[in-house]
Amino acid sequence: MRERIVGIVMGMVLIAGAVTAWAQAPATGASPPPPSEAGIVDMGPVVVSGVQPGPGLWQVRRGDRTLYVLGEVSPMPRDIDWNTDEVEAVIARAQTVITAPQIELRADVGRFRTLLMVPALLRARRNPDGKQLQEVVPPALYARWAPLKARWIGRSDRVERWRPVFAAGELYASAIARMRMRQDGIIEPVVTRLAKAHRVPIVRTDLEIRVDDTKAALREFGGAPLDDLPCFERMLARIERDLQHMGERANAWAVGDIDALRALQGENTYTVCMRTFTQGALAKRLGVEDVDRRVEALWLQAAESALAKNQTTFAVLPMSLVLGEHGYLAKLAAKGYEVQAP
Repeated sequence: MRERIVGIVMGMVLIAGAVTAWAQAPATGASPPPPSEAGIVDMGPVVVSGVQPGPGLWQVRRGDRTLYVLGEVSPMPRDIDWNTDEVEAVIARAQTVITAPQIELRADVGRFRTLLMVPALLRARRNPDGKQLQEVVPPALYARWAPLKARWIGRSDRVERWRPVFAAGELYASAIARMRMRQDGIIEPVVTRLAKAHRVPIVRTDLEIRVDDTKAALREFGGAPLDDLPCFERMLARIERDLQHMGERANAWAVGDIDALRALQGENTYTVCMRTFTQGALAKRLGVEDVDRRVEALWLQAAESALAKNQTTFAVLPMSLVLGEHGYLAKLAAKGYEVQAP
């Protein structure tokens, strides 16, 4: 039975987990401050709730054929109810729906064997040789970690045994949960349901990476060194200073404030964190290399193919790839397509 293994290891099997969430919500572009300047942002509550319109749709045109693109952000306010009338109207007349790009790591194992591997999965996120986080992180960096961990995670010490990149991911998840935001997308389930309701074919743009011997790969990953301190430091800086922007960005999406979304774009933490997992012998054997370029090529190919044959196409993209000057819509504009913002 072909099972999709979810929740194994970020970068090996969790590339589409926390790292993807970071990719969709860019951090501010400034470098992390020194410990003496690092403050904890007191963010007010995310006030947006109830029924909200979301952003409008971008249009990519070639002649009389149009690709409608909905940008998504993460995290999102926990309590909003997204008004999908405009999206449903487009999907109802579309010939194709193109999903947001993802990375899928798959293995040919059964459900029972997946459960048997859980202990190995949990060990893989721990520091080799049983080291504590304080032993593998420079003192100045750990001094920034400690108050953030106390504030957002609390007294539990289990995360102190984890590798820095996984500890940072747990800190991020806990912080946004306490800010009444959520990482899981609200868009994909709705778009999938609407496409099925209107019998519109769904074109997935996933980059699939296969693992033939998952147990051996986990064992190798668990003992391999990771260059994850740059990611750890960037994530601390983000939590120290960008929680307010995350809330503002989420609210801007909910109310459809495109100007605010543009103003809140910045450098992408994703690039730094992905290097943790895309370097080394194991990454090379798994094919986890040059993933940005490969994912981009898959989505652009699907978009151009749809524009060549469909009158109407609907697609979803992370907002950073919609608005960024090197994003996918900018790439289509450079090829001569007309791109119109909402």
